[in-house]
Amino acid sequence: MTDQTYSKNELLICVAARLFEDGATCFVGTGIPMLAAMLASKTTAPNLVPVFEFGGTGAIMEELPTAVGGARTWHKGISALGICDTMETAQRGFIDYGFIGGAQIDPYGNLNSITIGEHDHPKARLPGSGGGNDVGSHCWQTVAIMQHDARRFVPKTDCLTTPGYLTGPGAREAAGLPRGTGPAYVVSTLALMDFDPESRRMRLKATHPGVSVEDVVAATGFDLVIPESVEVTEPPSAEELRLLREEIDPERLYI
Repeated sequence: MTDQTYSKNELLICVAARLFEDGATCFVGTGIPMLAAMLASKTTAPNLVPVFEFGGTGAIMEELPTAVGGARTWHKGISALGICDTMETAQRGFIDYGFIGGAQIDPYGNLNSITIGEHDHPKARLPGSGGGNDVGSHCWQTVAIMQHDARRFVPKTDCLTTPGYLTGPGAREAAGLPRGTGPAYVVSTLALMDFDPESRRMRLKATHPGVSVEDVVAATGFDLVIPESVEVTEPPSAEELRLLREEIDPERLYI
């Protein structure tokens, strides 16, 4: 616990970092996922093996990478491959987690990072899929990291970039995706969600400090599964904040 003030991004990073398992292999996306991976490697998961889209595997992230193809994603790594080799590694079942983001997410964890509005005449054109489809299709579990409001948590995404549980139980398998894969968590600026094992719909697991269940419901554009007991996430510790501010992102690129 800490009495220090912290930003929404700092809380988001800390909650996400605690989900990394020591010794796991994790596909790491640009931005917040990178900070979460660095924090995890300095705290709860010192043997974490980060995997980057352009081929860097097992890098020692002494400095924050600014892109998934930057030199820092290979620094002191165990291998330097290419994008095709990396995606094939995921297809073979060797990558445990994929940490990704998106502009929209629906009740089944499907993500959109292509367009807002009609595809051919969009209101906004987004960065695109990148490796998002491969990560969601072939990693054993995915963790989405999102800003939380009703524009982003929507009943149906405008486009499907990254498959979650698609339309519900059995839909991934029917689409030909590997059995036993799919979304595990959603970390947002308001709460931590997981997925109901029966319906495959998003379920509220914990609210962040100072956030009520009603706050989360009001900021979500669909009906969340609300269990009888909802936890509260631990705020960033003094040591986590020190690491973020002094070692991981001293230039405040993200925090």
